[in-house]
Amino acid sequence: MANQVFVNEGTFGVLDHGEIPVETANFSNGLVAPMAAGALILTGVNTGYVNVETSVVDRRPDVDTDGWEEVMEISVNAPAGDLKVESLERGPDTNSQQFLSPMGSAWYRLRVHTRGRELMRDKVSLEPVEDYLLIVWPAPPTNATVLRSGA
Repeated sequence: MANQVFVNEGTFGVLDHGEIPVETANFSNGLVAPMAAGALILTGVNTGYVNVETSVVDRRPDVDTDGWEEVMEISVNAPAGDLKVESLERGPDTNSQQFLSPMGSAWYRLRVHTRGRELMRDKVSLEPVEDYLLIVWPAPPTNATVLRSGA
């Protein structure tokens, strides 16, 4: 079941113990920016809510892009071993207690599925118009992979 996460300035995070080492963020792919710890996810809406569903698995799942506009995988470092979905303004998603780093301090692979990012681009939306599915599993670091592009 998806939870609503508050977005401010077009981002929310998969953060490790609340750390936001933004100076290390790589925004080059336009969807998900890996950092020295955790990652930032770039939304279409500037301010408001988005629907976020999470899943933690033990190995790379089959790729299913049906119904999604963009799907990308990146490597995420969790030196504190405490990955959680967080609003950058309001902190951890309190409606979801999903712990995204079951192996503790390690590298993980994060697959981000999204749809609806163009519906309210750079606007305020108090009702969620964007959906995100985040799948996480333990994996050594490797390059980002675009599985489906909205362009």
